[in-house]
Amino acid sequence: MKIENDNGCGWLNQLPKRLNIKTLNEDLICDYLIVGAGYTGLSVARKLSEIDNKKNIILIDAQLAGEGGSSRNSGYLVDTTLNDGFTSNKDIENYKKKVNIYELGIKTVKKYIKEHQVDCDFNECGKYFASSKIEDEVKVKSFSNLLSKLGYKNKILDQKELQRRLGTSFYNIAVYTDGGILLNPGKLVRSMVDTLPANVKLFENTQLLSWKKMSDKIECKFKNNIIKTDKIIFSTNGFLSSLNIKKNYNFPITLTASMTRPLSNDEFTNIGSPKEWGVLPIRPMGATIRFTKDKRILIRNTAEIRNPNSMTTQELSERVKFHLKGIRKRFPNLPNDIIQDSWSGIVCRSGNSSQIFEKIDDKIFAVGCYNGSGIGVGTLFGEQIAIMASNMQSDEISIIEQRKKPNWLPPQPFLNLGIYTRLAYERIKARSEI
Repeated sequence: MKIENDNGCGWLNQLPKRLNIKTLNEDLICDYLIVGAGYTGLSVARKLSEIDNKKNIILIDAQLAGEGGSSRNSGYLVDTTLNDGFTSNKDIENYKKKVNIYELGIKTVKKYIKEHQVDCDFNECGKYFASSKIEDEVKVKSFSNLLSKLGYKNKILDQKELQRRLGTSFYNIAVYTDGGILLNPGKLVRSMVDTLPANVKLFENTQLLSWKKMSDKIECKFKNNIIKTDKIIFSTNGFLSSLNIKKNYNFPITLTASMTRPLSNDEFTNIGSPKEWGVLPIRPMGATIRFTKDKRILIRNTAEIRNPNSMTTQELSERVKFHLKGIRKRFPNLPNDIIQDSWSGIVCRSGNSSQIFEKIDDKIFAVGCYNGSGIGVGTLFGEQIAIMASNMQSDEISIIEQRKKPNWLPPQPFLNLGIYTRLAYERIKARSEI
């Protein structure tokens, strides 16, 4: 099925339209073919060129570069996570390994931003894990204790303090962590597209249909052309399984989000004139909410198993009703026509919240499955898989390989049945948080 571009993403609509977009129109041969031009693929290309700028590198994407999941997320560069299965005391070592990877991801993004002087609204303002239910205090205290054991500064906040900071009385309890970073994901990934090295050829709206390993090359078929490559690196994240890459170890989840217009001066004053903030839910299927630098509210409160390639306007409009309901729960004095942009996007999950970083053989590499932490981890993994594909080693690779590996998942239709059941269960538990 053809993957469609759409113009609904609020982050992208703040950017100028790109020109000179090239689509594959001839047969080619290259040293490296990178499939997927998001944070990871763009970072792979940049690092491969840094290692050897004489190599012939081709980067392809079925959509426009950087305009898939890399631009469609909520813009959290995370240092810690809560709902990932690693937060019990019995699994504290695996959690520590995971947050070590987050720390490396933050350093990688910071280094890129500094080197290229990127303006992406980077704000080290921390983040909140919050709930409207006071009974979640047990989970809040447990998570706070875990963070403290690992040396992460955090603070438990009550409703009064949360209302002062966030401008809403909806939340009753939260853990604030000061290591999280908020940014504009569209601006960040656009800069990565704009700074691609000269020896990288980028082809967009160019969907890989099939591939096979030959004796000395890998042959990749597209609609009208063929690319033969010495090595191939798959970095399509939520679409890995559709290319038969680690198919029984990852699956896509479709998310939808909406962003309001900027609040008026009166609206901003009425909610207490808060500084920029980001809230993640205590309960897994609760809403992710951001108040942005330019006084917009972003909400993501849907997650579902469905065809990841497309969502009709009618289907999206039904989900936007939940977005508006979530905004009005938190800010009841805002008007019903406050939403300006709405969009869908794909996140890649594994059964145990672990990432894919793998040399399948000497010519084939796969990386992805970031479980919602793709800005930092995707950028890090892109650079490091490029090093691995160049037959080199690094301290970062050693740290990455210490993580728990993704577990095996059952085949279809049993996998989707299990995911449907789990999502439905979590949705019921979090219905007050949507």
